[in-house]
Amino acid sequence: MQQLFIADYVYTQDAFEPKQAILVQDGIITEIGPEDRLSSRYPAAERILWSGKAIVPGTVNSHNHSFQSLLRGIAIDRPFLDWRDEALYKYTPLLDEEAIYTGALLAFGEMLRYGVTTVSDFFYVHNGGTEHDEAVIRAANDLGIRLVFARTLYDWSGAPVSYRETVDDAVKRTRDLAIKYQGNRMVTVHPAPHSPHAASPEMIKAGHRLAQELDTPFHIHVAEEMFEVEETLRDYGLRPVHYLDSLGVLDERMIAIHLVWLDDSEIELLGKRSCSLAYCPSSNMFLADGVTRIPDLLKSGVKITLGTDGACSNNRISVFEEMRMCSMLQKVTRLDGTCITAGQVYEMGTKRAGDILRMPIGVLEQGAYADFVALDIDDLSLAPKNELFANMVYAMQPGAISYVVVGGKVIVDNGKLTTVPERNIVHRVDSLFDKWSTV
Repeated sequence: MQQLFIADYVYTQDAFEPKQAILVQDGIITEIGPEDRLSSRYPAAERILWSGKAIVPGTVNSHNHSFQSLLRGIAIDRPFLDWRDEALYKYTPLLDEEAIYTGALLAFGEMLRYGVTTVSDFFYVHNGGTEHDEAVIRAANDLGIRLVFARTLYDWSGAPVSYRETVDDAVKRTRDLAIKYQGNRMVTVHPAPHSPHAASPEMIKAGHRLAQELDTPFHIHVAEEMFEVEETLRDYGLRPVHYLDSLGVLDERMIAIHLVWLDDSEIELLGKRSCSLAYCPSSNMFLADGVTRIPDLLKSGVKITLGTDGACSNNRISVFEEMRMCSMLQKVTRLDGTCITAGQVYEMGTKRAGDILRMPIGVLEQGAYADFVALDIDDLSLAPKNELFANMVYAMQPGAISYVVVGGKVIVDNGKLTTVPERNIVHRVDSLFDKWSTV
């Protein structure tokens, strides 16, 4: 079946083009052009007319921990390790399969409302198998969001037992899950050694080998906190990036998360090795991690995309907001209003993410997945319209997001989820906390 999505504006080739239409077939964009031309050429196509709207690519959340949405508001305003112990570690024993599914519904439902069409979920509460992993995937499928499942490989003895696996078990379970979903447009599985802090050298190397075998990227937290730098210096005599390079895993497959505490030599090496970064500015601010040197990393050749991190360390999960936060944080830190632009941060949240995740997402062009968002151009936060792009990046509020389409399916219609009603998600969360209060 062919669909013709028609709007006042469509954002293609870095500009808002007026009176445009997008032709979609089997979840793929097949043509974009003037409304009158496409309407006459494809008279049998289902017409979806969005008057007063501008269609833009769906955003990509390149780093999230879905279960952490359940822990939002817990242990706020605390140092990093206190937050970790009082929120994550304290509640982990209560995270059964039902809780994992509920947390993913909450996280992914909120993201969709805010214009996220693809999410990379860095998930590590495996509980000795893949049932919890499948609960996250089921939630994504039920809601209709596109999922990169970054299955974490984690063996640090100080972590909760439900996080930990042997190297062999972690590799086998991740491989089995990846093979199961091979060829599935809506679910892709990537290996994700947790970090130099929480994954042994053997686990990190095994995750990298598996990414080579599966021909995927791999994800890893790197240098989020200063204590992680101190650990690798103490244990291996190297800073984190040089340590990872000594393991032979620093290459074009790496999607590093955070990269806050780097020296000049690490920044240069990351660019030389063609590595990527999933940058989470709001989380870094919320946890007082520090400020990643984004202009320097860009100059070195590192490819950068945006993530929200988990909702208990942000506490919002909107990539449009991360665009704004990325730009403002860099400008104020460097005392330079020109050090990064609206165009750069917008690309980080859209097409640059598609490049890094190796998926046809974050763009409106022929052959890309039909993942896009319709903005209400009469929303107050987008006025005046003559600066629509700048206002989308720096001023837009979530209420301006009217429709969200994933794979040609309308998942958000007039600001409401069409797949899983929001009241049902909130009811599940409330019931879960009622149950936890008796434990």
